[in-house]
Amino acid sequence: MFGYVKTDIPNMYVKDTVLYKAMYCGLCKGIGKCCGNKGRLVLNYDLTFLSVLLHNLCDLDVKITRQRCIIHHIRKRPVAIPDSLTDRIAALNVILAYHKLNDDVVDNNKGRAKRAFFKSCYKKAKKHEPNLDSIVKNRYDELLKYEKMGCNSVDMSADPFGNMMKEVVRELIGEEKFTEQVGELAYNLGKWIYLIDALDDFDKDIKGNNFNVFVNAYNDVADKKTLIQLKQSELIFIFGTLLNDIERLSKELKYKFNHDLTDNVFIFGLKMETKRIMENKKCKNTIKY
Repeated sequence: MFGYVKTDIPNMYVKDTVLYKAMYCGLCKGIGKCCGNKGRLVLNYDLTFLSVLLHNLCDLDVKITRQRCIIHHIRKRPVAIPDSLTDRIAALNVILAYHKLNDDVVDNNKGRAKRAFFKSCYKKAKKHEPNLDSIVKNRYDELLKYEKMGCNSVDMSADPFGNMMKEVVRELIGEEKFTEQVGELAYNLGKWIYLIDALDDFDKDIKGNNFNVFVNAYNDVADKKTLIQLKQSELIFIFGTLLNDIERLSKELKYKFNHDLTDNVFIFGLKMETKRIMENKKCKNTIKY
């Protein structure tokens, strides 16, 4: 995953800020336990939010304690104690990161050293969750086929990532809790992540001659700034459709606990991140974990 699924801090309750930090730290602890400390370097917002969402859908409450860690070794911080679901998501975090690194190597023949550095923790994650690894690998292989074709269809290129999200969520929560609404929400969220990353990397991919569906679809545009100026209405339609579907579907879910935190991301956070990238702004870290 890529780290674009974030909260919107101004519209966030204090209790949810504490919970999100605790879930972030808990997932970090889970990665260290299941995959080794090197794997903790690839922890991101997307998987933290997935942990929050799936714990809610599975009716799994989290226990929060105050603990120290390697980075924050002086003052204790709230940490959600890793459970079996956290451990599975921790393995998924490492699996996704490794396959993303592998995709980068295939795309531009760079990053081999970084991929080699994470290989040992990836092997542990794969051993822990072979089914999740198979899902991610198969969908990245499908994506690679579209890249080799030089695909210029935004919808077609994003489809493998949408299906990947849908399938990993089904694997993590089980068939009993996996509903049509959950699957459709995961699919749309996966497509949004893939496409927002492609839009964000537009200039970098042109310069590096890497595959980017927006570069292929708008091959008469020289840079991201020009793309957004000339094709703004089309981009707003693409992302607006996904965001509206995500918000609608999120309201149809049956939550077991308070859903203020997930609402914050689905209703505000994704829109703010889309707006930031559409306005060509650099990312500003509003919270340091």
